[in-house]
Amino acid sequence: MAEPTATTGNDAESAKNHFAKAMEEAKAGAQALGKEAQARAEEYRGKLTQATNEWSSEAKTRSDDARTKANDYAAEAREKASAYAADAKVKATDLANEGKARTSQAMVGLSKIMDENVHLIDEKVGPKYGDYVRTASKSVQDAATRLDEKSLDDLGEDAKEFVRTSPGLAVGMAVAAGFLFGRMFKKSK
Repeated sequence: MAEPTATTGNDAESAKNHFAKAMEEAKAGAQALGKEAQARAEEYRGKLTQATNEWSSEAKTRSDDARTKANDYAAEAREKASAYAADAKVKATDLANEGKARTSQAMVGLSKIMDENVHLIDEKVGPKYGDYVRTASKSVQDAATRLDEKSLDDLGEDAKEFVRTSPGLAVGMAVAAGFLFGRMFKKSK
């Protein structure tokens, strides 16, 4: 029986050696797997960084394109609004000038009617009242002439000056005009 013990001793030694070799191989395999995992991780990290940079670059490009388009649309809208405002200003000025001309013509027409009928007032009421009508006719005629001669800017300045010098009268006239227009439009319905 001594032999089996000796064999067992050799077997134990052989098993130890075999186990040690297996452990070394396992360690070497684990190190190799670790290195391969690190290499792949670095490769994937590089790909991820590259993809992130590409996406970032694409997002920045698209953002810049969108900003450029928005700025272009805004500039175009400003140009159109400016053109519409200029057209509206021209039309408003034309309408104001037309209104000024019509008002002046109406004042001249009123003055002519007063002049044509002054002899009736002289006959029926008396020459003193006829003189009042002549004076009023001349005043209306002069006002029409001044209205024709002044520009819209001058008329605006005159209106501002009138309001500064006589604010109470200006407010009273505005109230009266508002009441008159309100009554006219109320009756037209």
